Amino acid sequence: MKKNYISNSTESTRMFKADWMEALSKVHFTVPLYIYVPVILLLCWDALYRQSLPLLPFIGYYALGLVVWTLTEYLLHRFVFHYVPKAPWALRLHFIFHGVHHDYPNDAKRLVMPPSASIPMATVLYLFFRLFLQGGELHAFFAAFLTGYLVYDLSHYALHHFNFKSQFWKNLKKHHMLHHYSDASKGYGVSSPLWDKIFRSDFIKK
Repeated sequence: MKKNYISNSTESTRMFKADWMEALSKVHFTVPLYIYVPVILLLCWDALYRQSLPLLPFIGYYALGLVVWTLTEYLLHRFVFHYVPKAPWALRLHFIFHGVHHDYPNDAKRLVMPPSASIPMATVLYLFFRLFLQGGELHAFFAAFLTGYLVYDLSHYALHHFNFKSQFWKNLKKHHMLHHYSDASKGYGVSSPLWDKIFRSDFIKK
């Protein structure tokens, strides 16, 4: 993604003429918590009590879900959000989904995914994982997957708007800011730089 313009304003730029479409493109950073925390708790309850999944397998599938989320986050960011098409209509979609974030990285209302996009995406991914897992295993796995998504969304907001004292968060913020302000072809991991290191898309940090 070639970078020509970066705004430091925290205000939102208008993307749609229709007010209802504009409203659906914005969200307060706490909204995903209200939507997905109850879903995560319900999935955990179902896996442990309704499906009677033993604790150790539950922990194992939960851990697997977290790992798979970090890889999904990396792959989506690198190969979907940063794929730049040539057709004008496709470029418009690219701008709506991710280009606007690189032009206006401090827009406080467009730092977490709006429910109008995240709910359909979560539904499709649940149906996809259902091809490989069933019952309590699926629900333990997907509860963790959604947990990873929440960590990603909230971390993304924090990296742009919070000042950290912890060295871990300072390093993670530096990693993401280099992606925005130095080289958008590197540093695709937001909640973790793990896959950037594995796939050699990390920055050489001095």
